[in-house]
Amino acid sequence: MDAGRFSGYDAPQAAAVAGAGSQAVPFSGTNLSDLARSAPHGCNNGALMDRFGVLIQGLLAIVAFSTLMLKRFREPKEERRPWRIWFYDTSKQAIGALFIHFANVFLSDLTEEDPCSLYLMNFILDATLGMLVIWAGVKVVSWVVEYRKLVRLAFGEYGDPPQAAAWIGQCALYLLIMVFEKMAISLVLLIPGWTKLQEILLDYIPNPQLELVLVMLIVPFIVNAIMFWVVDSLLMRKYKCKLTPESIEESTTTENGKKTANEESQGKQRELLAKMAD
Repeated sequence: MDAGRFSGYDAPQAAAVAGAGSQAVPFSGTNLSDLARSAPHGCNNGALMDRFGVLIQGLLAIVAFSTLMLKRFREPKEERRPWRIWFYDTSKQAIGALFIHFANVFLSDLTEEDPCSLYLMNFILDATLGMLVIWAGVKVVSWVVEYRKLVRLAFGEYGDPPQAAAWIGQCALYLLIMVFEKMAISLVLLIPGWTKLQEILLDYIPNPQLELVLVMLIVPFIVNAIMFWVVDSLLMRKYKCKLTPESIEESTTTENGKKTANEESQGKQRELLAKMAD
């Protein structure tokens, strides 16, 4: 060390200045490494429901349900559902999707982990394993409804003219299925090992707002658009093909009328032939 630097100091002052100088470099290096390790990464708690998060969720709702509007206009004109029937069919999906969405938001904010990655994990499980649970639930409910002959609770059947009471009952049944699905997925998340997957999912995205857009808009829009389109096709097909007591009675009356008309026509032909023979 250069002794000339401390020529103007007595011995204690020179030792103090020398000690401060020797500590300056490692202190600066330690601060830089700490800052690098503590750089903001991932979403903060409450980010899903702040102003930016709510804006993203509103955009998701608009673009996701616009796919159902597009699907209706792509239907052949002779098969296109009236607006009221279309609303009854699609609103069940809307209610179920909103329940799952806000349940995932609530569950993602319960821990101190990155809520964006937790939401994405919930969403992926809902779109894969959860779809199997929903499919099984719909099958079981449909079987019970058919066995008990509860025609108005059959998915896609609303009566003629359509009855709001039938729609409300079907919405309640579908919501119960979604509650059961969310409970099942929550139990699956209790299995150890999901933390490592959570760290891998979004660890490469350094910007929290970019992560929020990816988790709350881009991925849900793509997956929801496909799910809504497929489920709506199933509901619409069931609506068209399902035989209700009214349709059975109408079909029977029509067939009987045609049969009677044919018999009358054949009788007239026989009478005409008999007159010509005379």
